[in-house]
Amino acid sequence: MHELSIATNVLEFAEEFAREHHVTKIKRIDLEVGQLSGIVIDSLKFAFEFAVKNTVLEHAEVVITVVPGKSKCLQCETVFDIVDWSTICPACHSTDFEILDGKEMQIKSIFID
Repeated sequence: MHELSIATNVLEFAEEFAREHHVTKIKRIDLEVGQLSGIVIDSLKFAFEFAVKNTVLEHAEVVITVVPGKSKCLQCETVFDIVDWSTICPACHSTDFEILDGKEMQIKSIFID
């Protein structure tokens, strides 16, 4: 389960942020997770429950926004939604495309008291 290591990395970043801003509690953290990132959202939420005990994130609201997959066909340049890696271009049926969105995992914002 790589979601636990992701939760741990987010926690480490949040703790460093808290130290730099001289706070002991983070109220909320917003994450963006791409639909094509391979991250299982429910597993990530479950991992956070264990990773944040007795930390600055223990009582924080964790808000996860899923970023839909979007790609551009390299043959006809059509931009289209992509839900998995086996999607084909709806215009020309090519499988040669570039992913534009949906692979990311990032901390979007942190709210403190």
